[in-house]
Amino acid sequence: MDNSGKEKEAIQLMADADKKVKSSGSFLGGMFGGGHHKVEEACEMYCRAANMFKMAKNWSAAGNAFCKAARLHMQLQNKHDCATSFIDAGNAYKKSDPNEAIKCLNASIDIYTDMGRFTIAAKHHISIAEIYESDLVDIEKVILAEGTHSANKCLLKVGAYCAQLEQYQKAIEIYEQVGANTMDNPLLKYSAKEYFFKAALCHFIVDELNAKIAVEKYEEMFPAFSDSRECKLLKKLLEAHEEQNSEAFTEAVKEFDSISRLDQWHTTLLLRIKKTIQGDEGDLK
Repeated sequence: MDNSGKEKEAIQLMADADKKVKSSGSFLGGMFGGGHHKVEEACEMYCRAANMFKMAKNWSAAGNAFCKAARLHMQLQNKHDCATSFIDAGNAYKKSDPNEAIKCLNASIDIYTDMGRFTIAAKHHISIAEIYESDLVDIEKVILAEGTHSANKCLLKVGAYCAQLEQYQKAIEIYEQVGANTMDNPLLKYSAKEYFFKAALCHFIVDELNAKIAVEKYEEMFPAFSDSRECKLLKKLLEAHEEQNSEAFTEAVKEFDSISRLDQWHTTLLLRIKKTIQGDEGDLK
């Protein structure tokens, strides 16, 4: 059968599955039972249709069919199957609609996180980071589409993974965008200094001069940043780096860490910066 035949068969399967879902919730369906069984059958039909759409290279239709299967799995309380279907949907949408792909992958991440499957959730965050890295997605559009709070939450996770994967330019773009979004919000502006700090660390790894220019830019954009401990630390680190003084660099980090504990992410980036000082041993002790 050629691909157009597969597509026609898939469209018919989708229509039949839709009918099954409707009849499962009808009065007669409820009276005579079998509703649960019909939903399971519809689920299987959506997945079969999705695979046929994939063969026909109709990626949007495949993504939509997998999404329908995922929602039914959720209705049946099959969390693992639901997450798997959202991932299948995300992988299909990657080829046609990156924004939809991100939504599906985020849905699977929420389920895996809820199940305590953090390693799998992290893996799919990296998939999202890769979609951003491929420059298929306009970050500002994501924020408009998702609403500021949930978009920021998603973007910050992606930013963290981008930096860990050494995709610094994309991480900088994300942290600067989220920083700019939060600095004028009375409830969120306290967090802005943290995002500008992270962006500056990413700049620092790429180029010391870039980091210096970025710090000045953030001070101008957000005057409260100038008085922050993060900004003061950055200036000490820039000075130590310029003088190629690894002891002064370590001392500045230790002093900051004694008051505000630096997490694994910050420590990893600071070590990467410190390694660019000549003759450095590559630790923060």
